[in-house]
Order: sequence, then C-alpha cells, then structure tokens
Amino acid sequence: MTREMTGAKMLVQALRDQGVDTVFGYPGGAVLPIYDEIFQQNEIRHILVRHEQGAVHAAEGYARSTGKPGVVLVTSGPGATNAVTGLTDALMDSIPIVVFTGQVPTFMIGSDAFQEADTVGITRPCTKHNWLVKDTDKLSTTIHEAFHVATSGRPGPVLVDIPKDVQFATGTYLKPSTTASHYQPQVKGDIEEITELVAAMEKAKRPIFYTGGGVINSGPAASQLLRELVDATGFPITSTLMGLGAYPASGKNWLGMLGMHGLYEANLAMHDCDLLINIGARFDDRITGRIDAFSPKSTRAHIDIDPSSINKVIKADIPIVGDVAHVLEDLLKVWKSRGRKTQAEAIAKWHMKIDTWRKVDCLAFTANENSIKPQHALARLEALTKGHDRYICTEVGQHQMWAAQYLNFEDPNRWMTSGGLGTMGYGFPASIGVQMAHPESLVINVAGEASWLMNMQEMGTAVQYRLPVKQFILNNERLGMVRQWQELLHGERYSHSWSEALPDFVKLAEAFGAKGIICKDPADLDDAIMEMINHDGPVIFDCLVEKHENCFPMIPSGKAHNEMLLGEAETQGVIQAGGAVLV
Repeated sequence: MTREMTGAKMLVQALRDQGVDTVFGYPGGAVLPIYDEIFQQNEIRHILVRHEQGAVHAAEGYARSTGKPGVVLVTSGPGATNAVTGLTDALMDSIPIVVFTGQVPTFMIGSDAFQEADTVGITRPCTKHNWLVKDTDKLSTTIHEAFHVATSGRPGPVLVDIPKDVQFATGTYLKPSTTASHYQPQVKGDIEEITELVAAMEKAKRPIFYTGGGVINSGPAASQLLRELVDATGFPITSTLMGLGAYPASGKNWLGMLGMHGLYEANLAMHDCDLLINIGARFDDRITGRIDAFSPKSTRAHIDIDPSSINKVIKADIPIVGDVAHVLEDLLKVWKSRGRKTQAEAIAKWHMKIDTWRKVDCLAFTANENSIKPQHALARLEALTKGHDRYICTEVGQHQMWAAQYLNFEDPNRWMTSGGLGTMGYGFPASIGVQMAHPESLVINVAGEASWLMNMQEMGTAVQYRLPVKQFILNNERLGMVRQWQELLHGERYSHSWSEALPDFVKLAEAFGAKGIICKDPADLDDAIMEMINHDGPVIFDCLVEKHENCFPMIPSGKAHNEMLLGEAETQGVIQAGGAVLV
C-alpha cells in the first residue's frame, strides 16, 4: 500500500509504523517541517531536552531499559555535532538508537550555508551506518532500513540526514512490510563449533562463564537461557560492567563483576580457569588487563553476533558467530542430548577454591562515624531500594564503579551506564529516558558532582515533564577517579582534579523547581534516602562523602588479574603475592 505525502509527514508516519512512542529532540530551522507535523498529531510524544547530547543519552536510557530503539530528532549543523558524543557512546556500548538530523536544502549542500555541516561525514566513524536522503521517494524505505540496521545483529546507532527541501517535497510512502533489507546478520551459530564447546565443557575442571552486554541486547530469552545453563552446569559466572543483571546477583554461582574494579574472586577465577566461555562480551581492555597474562591456562570460547569481535583482541580457540539466544538454545540442546555431563567433583573443588578467595571480602570497608564513606552510601541505597521496581543509571567515575560493586541486579535492563566510552554527563539524561519509558518505577541516577554538572541543564526537562528522577550525587568535591590515579600512579600530584566553585545543589534544585536534599552525617543517611524515595517529583540528593576515598579492588593499567590492589584487605595483611589468602 502506497500513499503520497510530504517528506516531513513521511517521517512521522514511519515512526508510527515502527511502533515509536517517544522522540527526544530539540528543534531548529532545518527540521521545522517535521516539528510542524509532530505538532499536528498526538500518538508520538516529543520530549524537549535542553541539549542535543542529552537527547541522545536519553534515547540510550530509553533503549537500554526497554530493548526498543531510542529515537532522536535534532537540527542541522550544531544540532548534529552536539549529538556526536552520544552516538559514539551508543556505538561503543551497542545501544540501538535512530537519530534524525535536519540538513540544509540539497541545492545548498557544499556552499557553507547557515548551520551546514557534513553530518554524514562527521558521523560515519561513530554510527553503525548513516544515510543522506536527497530524494523524497526514497525517504520511507531509508527510515525503515535505519530501524532494521539499528536493531539487527549487533545493535548500534544509525543516523538519517534529511535536507529541508526533501521534508517539504511530496513523494511516495512505502510501509515497512513492502521493503526488504540486504542486511541480514547471521544469528544461528555453527553446530559443529557449538558441539566442540560442549565437549570442552564436559572435560573442564575449572570453567567460568564470562558474560557481557550482548546477553542483554539479545533479549529476555537470552538471559533466561543463560540462567538455565549456569544453574544446570554449576559453572561459576562473572560479568562485565555492561552485562550486570543478565544473571541474578543472588544466584548461587554468581562471582560478581570482573575487570579493573571487579571483585577479587571473579578476577582470580578468570586468571586460573581452564575453560573460559565468553558470551556476548568483546574482551575490552578494562577486562583483560595485560593481554599476554590474561587467563593464561584456559581454552577460550567466544560467542558473539559481531564477527569482527572474534579474535580482535584475544584469540578464540572455539569461535561461535551468532545471536546469544540462538546459540545458547542450541548449546543447551546439544549438552542435554549428550547426557548433561560435567566434571562435577572437580567443579566442586573449583568452587571451594573460589570460596577461599571470597573470604578476602574485597568490598569490606570500615565505616566512619563522622563522615559518610561512598561505599556506605551505596550500601544503604541498596538496602533501602532493593524491594522497589528500580532502575539505576550512573555517570562515570568512582561512583560508577562503587555502584556496580554495591548495588545488586536481579534482572536485565535495570542498569544503565556508559561502559566503552566512559561518558561523563551520560547518567542524568539517561535517567530521563528511563523514567519516560517506566513512569511508575523508581529511577535513580548515581552520580559524582563533576559528572552531573556536565548535563545539569536537563533538570529543566525533568521538571517540565514531571519526571520523578532521583539524582543521588556522591559529592567528594573532586574528580574522584582522576584524583585516585594521580595518587597511585602520578606521585600524588593532583593536577586540576578538583573544582573550587561548586554550586549549592539544594538551591540549584529549588531554582529549577525541584526538591533538594543534603546529607553529611551518617546518622541521617537512611532518613534522607527515604525522603528522596518518597518524594513524588525530581530530587537532587547532595550526599557529602569522604573526599579521598579510593575505589578498590583495582587492577593497575598494564597489570594482570592476579596483581590487584585491594585497599583495606591488602593493608590488613590477608593477601600475599600470587593471590594466596592467609587464613
């Protein structure tokens, strides 16, 4: 079925046909025809952000928490260039978003017209694919293709650049069902390679599942199949920052997060395992540490839908290209058909070994009666919110790592953070996107004061749309992670790692028309957190924490997994060289 309509109307109709209910954006001259069409309909909500970077991060939060693509609409020139950070963030973390940018009329392209930029050229390295549409007749098929590319295979951001004259012109609209895509990623894994992995699982004495964001991106079925596989085999499981929640933190085989600020037991298990099964992770440098010392005694299997991730960093002995859910389904079938065999006695000994590492209690800290430790703040936040329908976002820095360590996730899509790019300013707009998608849920952004200030203007968005997002700021008046590295690695030369002009966050909240809470006494912390939770509008919670607390465990850059710095556990003499526990 075809219809004649303007390019601007085509875009809105395509969004309807793709099931889009929310668009995050900021108007400008090059997209006014589209905004005029948005004005004349009521099916799609438009959320007016205060900065285009905020629009993309909000779309990321929406996408990550729902599994549906996030949608952004911005103008040409600076509107598009302001979106670049968010696009790169989404590319690194495999978040499906579709960004529409206005462009100067086709006859002005290349003339340095007002608010002209080579958007396709600028965004080519930071999108999965992008298009400049110069023919209105091709606009609808391009939009449908954009949604397909963003959500198929390894998800990621795409961009469609639409000149203003294309928006005004009339063309033929085609519905999604009438279009076919040449992009058809492989989703089924090779059955011989899957069988080879099952054979390795049957022989393994010290196996480990290493899971990543690809499990969550694959959808709810992948997480369910992962849980079945882990519980059936009894193999221990760890996860990257992006994979938290795919397997429940309360699960008996859960080791916690691994990597630079991962748990002691997870990192040592990764180092000492004899079979490493990577499911939907990309061997990021924050995980591997020193490449030549990474999991040196193991056979390595790698399951990933992106063929370019296989052998990119770590050579895979058993490479399996395919969608996680499809591969796990086949893996379980083959394993069951061969008799559900494991080296049960050896695996029991492996768990006993891991339990000795657990005795270190690497997240233990000594509370202070006179000031709030950030670890204590997050431990209390976990205790007081874990029974809620809760979504957690973070900014980037020490607070992000403490949140990953002390907050527990039982389900996927509940944890939104910037992993690969490490974008300060991500968390606040992301929390707005999450709250739009889940209006009745408790949405908390764990922040540092420096990160939060990078997109503080989005407080206007939260207030305008009555979004009760909670901004839980661990305020140490420092760029905490930068200061920690300067202390440990740069001779305590604290070069520009603090600000001498921080705002009064309570007054700032009130200036926006929101609620502000400040807490600096540990005795008042629980009551203050409950006040934040129970308030029915947006809140800025200024939690004044110890200024020079370091985030441990920590694998120093360039070191192996068994060369962790452990903070209090180390200074108390419970660890010796090589990771042995003195008991």
